[in-house]
Amino acid sequence: MQSTYTRQDIAIMASLQQDASISTAALAERLTSSQSPVWRRINKLESEGTIQKRVALLDRSALGMEVVVFATINLTQTGRQNLLAFERAVETHPEVVECYTMAGIWDYVLKIICKDVRHYEDFVRNTLLSGDLVREMHSHIAVTEIKNTTELPLSTQL
Repeated sequence: MQSTYTRQDIAIMASLQQDASISTAALAERLTSSQSPVWRRINKLESEGTIQKRVALLDRSALGMEVVVFATINLTQTGRQNLLAFERAVETHPEVVECYTMAGIWDYVLKIICKDVRHYEDFVRNTLLSGDLVREMHSHIAVTEIKNTTELPLSTQL
């Protein structure tokens, strides 16, 4: 259930989306507020699950992870057992960084990150397609990254 967010909540969340390492004191100064109320609001947002966790965003290119693939998947059968088995399997593979069930002609779309095309091919052949769950798969290799952000559009909440 979504809470009603104040302008200060939105400003806090927007700032933390840009830099989660900012101190409460610096954040309070940025918001022209005092530290205690800002700290309480952050704790409330965390305890209600709006702020799920704070992480470091890594540069995949600097780490040698050059290939981003969006794979569309149809299962052999879409019964509950197959769906759950596929989802459990996907959760165990670190190459799959996002997975969504889809409305329309595809059952799933996966965002897969690999060091190179050979790694991707090996992952698909020997891992993703190793069982009998997947009927059809199409790979869409990203060529140029235009926009990649983890920031949610909070301005629409005002």
